[in-house]
Amino acid sequence: MIAGGDEALRRSVEGAEDDPLAGEREIVRVARPGDIVVGLSASGTARYVVAAMKAARALGVFTACVTCVSGSALADAVAVPIVVDVGPEILAGSSRLKAGTATKLVLNMLSTAAMIRSGRTKGDLMIDLRPTNAKLRARAIRMVRDELGLGEDAARAKLEANGWSVRRAIGSR
Repeated sequence: MIAGGDEALRRSVEGAEDDPLAGEREIVRVARPGDIVVGLSASGTARYVVAAMKAARALGVFTACVTCVSGSALADAVAVPIVVDVGPEILAGSSRLKAGTATKLVLNMLSTAAMIRSGRTKGDLMIDLRPTNAKLRARAIRMVRDELGLGEDAARAKLEANGWSVRRAIGSR
């Protein structure tokens, strides 16, 4: 979810992050018990995000956040606040610089941990890779080639025989 909806991914939707009712409505629409919701706000004050996290907790959803301000409204609203102290931005008034980069790094760590925890990896391989384009098919071939000690053609054949599933190709020695 993003304040301002999908349109906000392409164009600024001014004031959207200040609308707590929209945050509540969206989270109630999409979140279910058993979900994990992570709210993002560099300052921890975006009312849309804070309200969404409070509503999620009321639904019994596990909540966490990534923010750069300890003791912020967002950090106080979630079960697990992840606070990254990046210090002041080099350009006052912008949170796309250090805060944005730090947030992305934390999200990469969370998604990597989730993939490992959910069994989608084998060692350092993402065996549930979905090779939906040429680059990912080449990566899948390399993974099967290296894991099984095969040549490229044999690795491709193994993947094709297993519906391009790295997991099945590696497991079907």
